[in-house]
Amino acid sequence: MIATKRRRAGTTGTAGPVARSEVPTVSLPAQGARSRVAVRRSAWTRQVLLLCLLATAAGGCGLSAEIDRERDPGRTAVPAPSETSDDGSLVIEVPVPSMTAPKTQDGHCPASGLRLDTGPVDAAMGLRGMTLTLTDCGERPYKVNGYPAVLDVLDEGGAPITGVRGVTGTDKVPMAPADPGPKPFTLHPGQSARAALYWRMAAQDGVYLRLAPQKGQRSVTLKLTDPLDIGPENILGTTAWEPAP
Repeated sequence: MIATKRRRAGTTGTAGPVARSEVPTVSLPAQGARSRVAVRRSAWTRQVLLLCLLATAAGGCGLSAEIDRERDPGRTAVPAPSETSDDGSLVIEVPVPSMTAPKTQDGHCPASGLRLDTGPVDAAMGLRGMTLTLTDCGERPYKVNGYPAVLDVLDEGGAPITGVRGVTGTDKVPMAPADPGPKPFTLHPGQSARAALYWRMAAQDGVYLRLAPQKGQRSVTLKLTDPLDIGPENILGTTAWEPAP
């Protein structure tokens, strides 16, 4: 009878070590490493979404600008100022034109057929002078005999300057040239007449002049090329109309 020995569990025989499995193994990261990977992926996703949103916004702005250029090629439209009300709605404010400046005569021929114009101010030793021109821009002749009627000198806001009054002749304006006096003549279409205004320098400027070709006729308001430093409390003397050379 042949005696045999029982092998202990976990021992190897004489045939050599047991062969390892050919299937590759995968090492999983620890719990803390998995959290760091998730954070990096989340940050990368947010960056991609942000870039997409920026690209969409840029494309929308470009489309809006292109539509504006097609609607207004000259880019002349000026947007009205806007603000947001308490309930979040958009409120458009339409600017109201200023009504302080008086309405002045334009460069066209008025219905009367007579156009008044002013020249630059001539200054010398405190004396000021300005030329007035009356032009027959209509289709019929006009008889002239007398002085221009100065009604008011107005400040920048259109208010009359206190104490300034217009007079016929130049006797009341120191150092002013002599007035030649009125002589009747006729203005034919296209012809002009001239008169002069004289005053002494003062502190307040007149920006507008309201006058009529002759007393009793319709008046106009002229914006002066140069201001009249005439107020307050001053005299504006006028010479008579004469045919322009």
